[in-house]
Amino acid sequence: MSDWPDRRLIDLFGIRHPILQAPMAGASGVALAVAVSRAGGLGALPCALLSPDEVLAQVEAFRQEADGPLNLNFFCHTPPDPDPEAEAAWIAALAPYYAELGLDPEAPRPASSRAPFDEAFCALVETVRPAVVSFHFGLPAPDLLARVRASGARIISSATTVEEAVWLAERGCDAVIAMGFEAGGHRASFLTRDMNAQPGTFALVPQIVDAVDVPVIAAGGVADGRGMAAALALGAAGVQVGTAYLRSPESLIPDFHRQALASARDDGTAVTNLFTGRPARGLYNRLMAEIGPMSTAAPPFPTAAGALAPLRAARPGADFSNQWAGQAAALAQPIGAEDITLALAQDALDQLARLSGRPRPA
Repeated sequence: MSDWPDRRLIDLFGIRHPILQAPMAGASGVALAVAVSRAGGLGALPCALLSPDEVLAQVEAFRQEADGPLNLNFFCHTPPDPDPEAEAAWIAALAPYYAELGLDPEAPRPASSRAPFDEAFCALVETVRPAVVSFHFGLPAPDLLARVRASGARIISSATTVEEAVWLAERGCDAVIAMGFEAGGHRASFLTRDMNAQPGTFALVPQIVDAVDVPVIAAGGVADGRGMAAALALGAAGVQVGTAYLRSPESLIPDFHRQALASARDDGTAVTNLFTGRPARGLYNRLMAEIGPMSTAAPPFPTAAGALAPLRAARPGADFSNQWAGQAAALAQPIGAEDITLALAQDALDQLARLSGRPRPA
């Protein structure tokens, strides 16, 4: 499988197939990154929920199992200032659930553990020198970004609009991820908060391709060879895939999330801010159905998560837990991530050959 029509990402990252594993914080780790890497894609480690020491340990574990390049992913949000009034409003919105479970809404609650890219993470990058560093919610401060580039890493980040893609390219990103509205997990938006105007992947990709000179990576709604071939036909140089891996044995999601994915439907997800305070796409659950997926009472990212922690502890399961997934969740299969990656590549090449009218080489 060497006849990819666009080799820019293959050459840029040193991979065999232009397939990137989405770095899904809380759902992916070393095992998934290794499996994707062994299949010729770009494995990724999500770092926002980890300390620098934990990231270092995971990088070392990856390198013991795989020889391919590795992508380290970081968040670039600015932690909000404490806002007791916003926190109180959120607790008031959740009060019926606290009462139902016999919980004290005044009891201490854990703080969010999502950490933005900072000096400590930058020093880690300089130490481990990953092939790729990706960012979510924009880019870090210019001095930190310059140090990442000096480490030798390729730099990529996600855009949800053409404006964001141009902003990233102008600041030196080696490639841009075009994140359509179909995509699961946190929206990467950083220049807009208007979710109503967000474009879908297959409208967004060609417009970003026309607007920037760097390779474009399609993300959102790509879960099989048909989706990958369509993205490449629209000008993408490759794809980033997340939801398709969630049912693999390498995924870290809990059983209730796996069970929900097994019966997922095309209309079974929504963009919600209830779980962290920032819009993200996930499978519907009780909290989303009863409060509504989006709530003005949810405090800024990532502080909304703290008030939900006691509810999740008191009632483990889907009711109060996020189950991130994209609109193509029904296409996810319970097979190994290495096999998923190889099948995705093979099927996409077959689809492209049919579109071109040329037979695939034997």
